[in-house]
Formats: sequence, structure tokens, C-alpha cells
Amino acid sequence: MASNNQKDIEWAEAKKKCRLNEETVKMAKEMGLNPRSLIKNIPNKSEQWKAPVSIWIQKMYQKRQEKALKKKARNEKSTETC
Repeated sequence: MASNNQKDIEWAEAKKKCRLNEETVKMAKEMGLNPRSLIKNIPNKSEQWKAPVSIWIQKMYQKRQEKALKKKARNEKSTETC
């Protein structure tokens, strides 16, 4: 298992290569993404259809937040009926 120092180095490398800001890195960490997987998802010139990593992370984070809110609302609704 990698030490915290090694993880910090990997995150710094991913931040630099993927052109991420602190907020996007925080989102990726919160979702449990691996910095190496972010580097693998950098679009190539021949992959014009692929979104930049920062946009990809933001969209994924937004979808997960919406899903969590729906689940929370559904749970609250089911507890009210009981």
C-alpha cells in the first residue's frame, strides 16, 4: 500500500497533467477516484469525442449528487408513510 506521501505525489502529478484545480481534485477524492485513472482518461488528439478530465469529473460528481438526493427524498417519503 502506498504511503500518504506517495499518494500526494500521485495527486499532484494528476493535477498537473489533467489541468485540474483544487475543487476538482477534492471532488475526485470524495468519489474515491484513483489519480492514475484520471491520467489514463486524458483525451488523445484522435479522441475528440472525449471530454477533458475536469469536465468529466464535474459531470460525474453532479450525477452522483443528484442520485443521492433522490435516494434521500425517497427514503424520507417511505418513512413518512410508515
